[in-house]
Amino acid sequence: MIEVRWIYEGILFIYALSLIGYFIDFVQQNRKAKVYAFWLLCMVWLFQTFFLIFTVVVEKRFPIATLTDSLFFYAWVLVTFSILMNRLFKTYFMVFFINLFGFFVMLMHISLAAKSQVEERWIQLVDEILIAHISLAIISYGFFTISFIFSIMYLVQYHFLKEKKAIKWIWRLGDLERLEHFTFRAITVGVPLLLIGIILGFAWAYTEEVEFYWFDLKTLGSILVLGIYIIYLFLRTVRRMSGKSLAVYNTSAFSILIINFFLFTRLSNFHI
Repeated sequence: MIEVRWIYEGILFIYALSLIGYFIDFVQQNRKAKVYAFWLLCMVWLFQTFFLIFTVVVEKRFPIATLTDSLFFYAWVLVTFSILMNRLFKTYFMVFFINLFGFFVMLMHISLAAKSQVEERWIQLVDEILIAHISLAIISYGFFTISFIFSIMYLVQYHFLKEKKAIKWIWRLGDLERLEHFTFRAITVGVPLLLIGIILGFAWAYTEEVEFYWFDLKTLGSILVLGIYIIYLFLRTVRRMSGKSLAVYNTSAFSILIINFFLFTRLSNFHI
């Protein structure tokens, strides 16, 4: 028999995939990613609607009596509005931010629901939120590392082309436009993964009532890394910045990531 915990985990997983798809479309105007994101969001809505109907019809109550229930109904309303806006209006950036907030609300509902349960399976759910937080952060770092390697390859290729040095193996690095495109793609995927990971971390800390340090170096460092890579996307998509200067920016951004990963972790009072 399928446990409710697994269904909740499935909803969060599908919701996260939908967010990533909407973010890719938001940054790259990728129609295929937007279509996948929309249908994944519809799946989330179906699961939420099933739980809503079950609560009203079977349990004979409307989910607004407690904060936990109200968060669930709030999350359902946000997903419903997102689907309607996606079909009726072309404000795709608004859809992404509504879904981002809706994901946070849904996560808080699940976390508080797990907190109110004493069964071992619900305690395991909270632990899995922590595992997901760490895993997504590390995976995002992997994508940022790939983008760093592409930027280094770009700078090496740029140097030899500018110096007009004909070295046969250097052409295996790929042309500059392609390297820059791959860098952009890697960061576009890494940013939403890190963002979701940070949100999961906040939710876990709140649920567990641990002594959370808002001014903890690792916490601030992770937010700083996220902000730096968001600026990269802003420079690339809005300011239309490209070329060597953007590659240098990305390599500098990676140095901040390394400092956060190794140094700030050791100096952290909250992260071990």
